Amino acid sequence: MTAPEPLLPAPQERSTRYGQLRDRVLSDPDWGRAVRWLAPLVITAVAAVLRLVNVGHPHQLAFDETYYVKDAWSLWTLGYEGTWGEKADDAFVTLQALPLSDQGAFIVHPPLGKWLIALGMAIGGPDNSAGWRLATAVLGTGSVLLVYLIARRLSGSIVVATVAGTLLAIDGLSIVMSRIALLDGILTFFLLLGVLFVLIDRERTIPVLERRDPDAPDPFWGPVLWRRPWLIAAGTAFGAASAVKWSGLYALAGFGLYVVVTDALARRRAGVVLWPTAAAFRQGPVSFVLFVFPALAVYLFSWTGWLVTAGGYDRQSDPNPLVALWKYHESMLGFHVGLTRGHPYASPAWEWPLLLRPTAVWVDSDPKNCGTDHCIAVISAVPNPLIWYGGVAAAVYLLYRLVRGWITRRPIGPELTLPLVGLAVTYLPWLMFPERTIFQFYTVVMMPFLVLGLSMTLRIIAGRREDPLYRRQSGERTVTIFLVFVVLVSAFFLPLWTGMSVPYDFWLLHNWMPGWV
Repeated sequence: MTAPEPLLPAPQERSTRYGQLRDRVLSDPDWGRAVRWLAPLVITAVAAVLRLVNVGHPHQLAFDETYYVKDAWSLWTLGYEGTWGEKADDAFVTLQALPLSDQGAFIVHPPLGKWLIALGMAIGGPDNSAGWRLATAVLGTGSVLLVYLIARRLSGSIVVATVAGTLLAIDGLSIVMSRIALLDGILTFFLLLGVLFVLIDRERTIPVLERRDPDAPDPFWGPVLWRRPWLIAAGTAFGAASAVKWSGLYALAGFGLYVVVTDALARRRAGVVLWPTAAAFRQGPVSFVLFVFPALAVYLFSWTGWLVTAGGYDRQSDPNPLVALWKYHESMLGFHVGLTRGHPYASPAWEWPLLLRPTAVWVDSDPKNCGTDHCIAVISAVPNPLIWYGGVAAAVYLLYRLVRGWITRRPIGPELTLPLVGLAVTYLPWLMFPERTIFQFYTVVMMPFLVLGLSMTLRIIAGRREDPLYRRQSGERTVTIFLVFVVLVSAFFLPLWTGMSVPYDFWLLHNWMPGWV
């Protein structure tokens, strides 16, 4: 007589309340379909409200808008960046005669981002501050949707993607950089677009590389793939990022290397004998053509206004316009390398993870209507501290998991590696220029990858389906409490991200560290 099998608890008894609700909703055809559509739409709508409502405040050029707004209008008017006369900033506010001359000005950033800013100005006019910021607000909202889509593909989970998108939607650094006409928010959008296209290319390409006949001997090289439209799209997006700011080139190079490495690993899993050589020297040149050439084409196209006109800076330095453009780029490179002028909000890259000196992009020390006699209004590009420090801690944890997996030879999925690749290409290059004048707000391009890493780490904390019930209950409770506090902190800091007039003492409560003033 055999012993009776132990009784197993019913499935609903082994699930947490959250797990039961999630499974009930997603397993229902109608509710599941609605959630798959509603989640990204609601998150994008929240992001749009936080970025577009009252985006015209303040009605004056804030921080480096003094460069990019004027350059944008010059591009729209002349086709290149001209030279501005005195009191140009005031003229944009009052719509006096704009003191723009057709003499070419030496400008150190490519023109694509400023062309996009110019589109909003063309709609609203040069004195419309909402028009100045329309492009950054719309593309900042689009970045939230892109993070949702990237997280959805990395994790396969609507919940994880919703958390990632929501964290970016309510983060202060991302909100502020979407509400002023600077280039970094536009750069972030195109960089994320390129990452999404790389992921789609991975999904389409890796099954082809791993496909093999089990009865055939190990292939020597594996296939060479030319038909990779999503890799071309990725190169186009990274080329657009580079045409906004040169730091996009780091992402182009880093994710190009990522493509080669993932190609190599897929060939190894398929049993290809010379998998490193095949990926680097057979598929590698093909991927380079598909990836880099479209990027170069987009970058050159962004300079069309300078190329087809005669008045741009250095335009007449050589009869060949491409040679003249090369000389101009040599001058731009010399400026960037030698930029060491002091600035009260300068912050070297080693300080960024510690969040020692966030940038105040606008301050009005004498506003009215805050309920007290001593008011202040500021726009501070400080991230939500819980998201920032949580993202930094998550990045350290993912790096530990990567090293441990490499040592133990355990497979590591893209949900752990891709956030680290994104952080590497958006952060590590700045460490090479310790003397250069740079700012904490440059980290707006890091924030999506910090959010992705944090979301993947929160998923691990919440527990897996096969974990014991008590483990999942405690994990889900911890994640829920953390997310509630994140939302509360964002609500607490929102007045400082949107330039509201607040009592001076209330503003002091937000200066958690000395460098935040």
